[in-house]
Amino acid sequence: MTRLPHPQPNLFTPVTRRRRRPEIIAERIKALIRDAGLVPGDRLPQEKELMERFSAAKGTVREAMKSLETQGLIVTRTGPGGGAFVSRLSGDHAMELLANYFFFSPPGLSEIYTLRRLLEPEIARSVAGQLAPSDLRRLEATMRLYDHPPADAEELVRQRVAELDFHSVLAELSPNPVLGFVAGLMQNLLRDLPVCRRIYAETAPGPREVGLLFQMRLMSAISENRPDDAYRIAAEHMAEAERYMLARAAELDPNGDVR
Repeated sequence: MTRLPHPQPNLFTPVTRRRRRPEIIAERIKALIRDAGLVPGDRLPQEKELMERFSAAKGTVREAMKSLETQGLIVTRTGPGGGAFVSRLSGDHAMELLANYFFFSPPGLSEIYTLRRLLEPEIARSVAGQLAPSDLRRLEATMRLYDHPPADAEELVRQRVAELDFHSVLAELSPNPVLGFVAGLMQNLLRDLPVCRRIYAETAPGPREVGLLFQMRLMSAISENRPDDAYRIAAEHMAEAERYMLARAAELDPNGDVR
């Protein structure tokens, strides 16, 4: 796929931009959900009531509701007992929506690792000494997927992805949900990069063994409540991973844009 230039970010709506009527109604419906204390599964007022409450035409309300449904904040059901209901946007759905922003202009490896080097040591430090036994067992179970040589090429790829899953589990366990979410997004973007998939399919045993050693050291620091050591080990791990990935990407595609 040809990499297109990055578009203008458009990360916010300038106060000077005149918003369309359906956008305004969508914001008012969100305010209604908050003010009324509605939670996922609760029914929203009927369409006619929303029209009267907001002095809006049927088409405007329907467009606003469709926008909220696309955003994952409401779901509509047909048939007896149907209607519009409050919904919770799942983490998977949120990740998919954000990843689509980069669909035509995916980031380079170095762009992703710039953030991983900043975020993941902080996550490691934040969870040190804070995880429940069940959390530690979950991390250990992930490591067991790649603590042995792969039997075939298919298992090799599963093992390489599982190495990244270890870091995704840590991100989910972070007490800072924003930190964990952004780190998780970087990991998902990395999984989707074609050059990353090619590297993961390579048969050299070195990367698995090196990564496993780092993660074993990291697990010890986390379980023994050594936050500064956890930070340092994670930082070293990210630096080594970046070095390896960039070097392999350059060898696989000397003319590619690995950045």
